[in-house]
Amino acid sequence: MKIHLQRELDSLKKHLFHLSSLVETILEDAIQVITQNNSDAVDQIRARDMEIDRLEVEVEEECLKILALHQPVAVDLRFLVAVLKMNNDFERIGDLAVNIARAQKFLTHCERRHLFADHILKMGDMARLMLRKSLKALMNRDEDLALQVMHDDDEVDAYYYKVIELVKAEMSKGPEKSEELIGWIMVAKHIERVADLATNIAEDTIYMVKGEIVRHGQN
Repeated sequence: MKIHLQRELDSLKKHLFHLSSLVETILEDAIQVITQNNSDAVDQIRARDMEIDRLEVEVEEECLKILALHQPVAVDLRFLVAVLKMNNDFERIGDLAVNIARAQKFLTHCERRHLFADHILKMGDMARLMLRKSLKALMNRDEDLALQVMHDDDEVDAYYYKVIELVKAEMSKGPEKSEELIGWIMVAKHIERVADLATNIAEDTIYMVKGEIVRHGQN
C-alpha cells in the first residue's frame, strides 16, 4: 500500500513541476510584453493560461484520488493539503500573468517606458525566483528555503513602492499621461501579488514540514 502511495505521490510531483514550469514561462512572457512593447504575444499568453487551467483541474483530481484511495496521514497528508492550495495559487498566478499582458493596451504608445521597465523587470525576476524557490522548498521539505522566500517578499514590495513613487513624480508633471501611469501601477500590483502567492506556498511548506500554521505574521 505504501509503495503504491509513494508511486502516486511521485507522479503528482511530476505534474506539479510541469504546471509550475508553464506558470513561470507565462509570467516571464507577460513581463516581456510590457517591458518590450510586444503585443503580439498576448494571445499566446491567453492560450497558455487555458492550459494552466486544465492542468490545475488534473492536479486537483489527482490529489483527491490519492486522498480517497490511500487515506494518507502525517506528513503525506499535509503534503497533499499543501499541493491543493499551491495548485490554486499557480492557477491564480496564470490569471495574473494574463492581466499583466492585458495592461499593455494602456502602454502601447508609452514614451517613458524606460523609466519603469527596469523596476518591472527586477520585480518580475524576483517574483519568478520566489516562485521557483517555493516549489523547490515544498518538494525538498526545506524549511530554511521557505523562510528565505518569505523574506524575499520584502524586496518585491520595495520595488513596488519605487514604481508608485515614480508614478507620483510623473503625475505631478501633469495629468495628460494618467492612463498609462495607472497601467504601470496595475502591472506592478499584479507582480506584487504573484510574490504574495509564492509566499503563501512557502508558508504551506512550513506547515507541511512542522505542522505549524505561520500565516499572518505568526512565524
